[in-house]
Amino acid sequence: MIPDTLDRSQHLASSASRGRFSPSAHSDWRTAALVVAAAVVGAVAWSGQALTLPLGCAFPRLWSSARSRIAAAMVSAAYFLAASRGLPQGAVNFYGTDVGFGIALWLCAAAAFVLVHAVAWQGQPGWGRALRFALAAILMSVPPFGIVGWAQPVTAAGVLFPGWGWWGLAATAAILLTMTTPKWPIAALVATGFWTWSASHWVAPSEPDGWVGLDTKLGSALGRAPDLDESQALLQRVREAGAAGARVVVLPESAAGLWTPTTSSFWMDGLRGTGITVIVGAAIVQREGYDNAMIEIGPSGAHDLYGERMPVPVSMWQPWLAWIGQGGGARATFFGNPVVESAGRRVAPLICYEQLLVWPVLQSMRHSPDVLVAIGNDWWTAETRILAIQKASTQAWARLFALPLVLSFNT
Repeated sequence: MIPDTLDRSQHLASSASRGRFSPSAHSDWRTAALVVAAAVVGAVAWSGQALTLPLGCAFPRLWSSARSRIAAAMVSAAYFLAASRGLPQGAVNFYGTDVGFGIALWLCAAAAFVLVHAVAWQGQPGWGRALRFALAAILMSVPPFGIVGWAQPVTAAGVLFPGWGWWGLAATAAILLTMTTPKWPIAALVATGFWTWSASHWVAPSEPDGWVGLDTKLGSALGRAPDLDESQALLQRVREAGAAGARVVVLPESAAGLWTPTTSSFWMDGLRGTGITVIVGAAIVQREGYDNAMIEIGPSGAHDLYGERMPVPVSMWQPWLAWIGQGGGARATFFGNPVVESAGRRVAPLICYEQLLVWPVLQSMRHSPDVLVAIGNDWWTAETRILAIQKASTQAWARLFALPLVLSFNT
């Protein structure tokens, strides 16, 4: 009886020992460590500082280190959710609702990123895995998945290889792919070397001569309703900038409100004789919705300059309204007007949400612009790093292609 009891005790002790040190327990700890590391990488890389963007190059290494598809999904979720952590608060600010709604939007936005990277993952190491990561990156950079394709590590190209243009983009892509292979230490060493050099020589892109972007602090009131005093104050600031030497003045998204003949006349009369060209954000109402646009107002008149390719999903872009026979949402042109002409320069325009995506800026760069102009109405990003991330991303792209940059935001 005693020997039987002893045998059972030894068996239980042995089983417990195997449970504590079994391969499955080790795998759980490994996955947990990868998830934590992915969250740290996402949070720091997308902190709103351009020089932290290269840390995002660690994501493909973490993704490829996962031992299962579920683990790869968890790593992808941790990275994306940490990088986009400001969305719940931004939704609360915009909609005036509780944080639960913001969290729901946050998780829905992450779903595409997680799905694509989970499906693309494969267990066998090597260049096959690298090609799968390349496919996932491409899918998350162009519509339809690219509509929520934030936090793309390739944005770091402008920090790692400023001025290299398309060669810098290719070099960054090569680093990202190599990070998924056994050769990853070489890629990490190369990226760290260029990152260190760039950080010690970093210079933020500057405005072109004669161009200036004006920021406003008008909160949610900007563009919501006609306000003569507000418009006159903006016009006065434009005149003051012109007196200081500016020939082209850029104002934020929605600064002109609804673009009507009355609005056009106000700005044309106010600028007559100044020789100043103004690029200003406005909404142009159409039968089926509206265009979130840039308007150019110059000595020769006022005209539509640019219609936003990708408005903010849900809050602005609402394609489902057309499916049920309703209108009212902002129109998305996706690949329309990537470069426009203003004041004798070829302008790559980006409005707000487009600054978080990949395809709008790269599409514009294919047409060899002279200047990058980025505007936004970011009052709803209060208490988040969203606006800082927009600026950092845009600065990185401008540095990659050695372009001057004009920024104008409302907060």
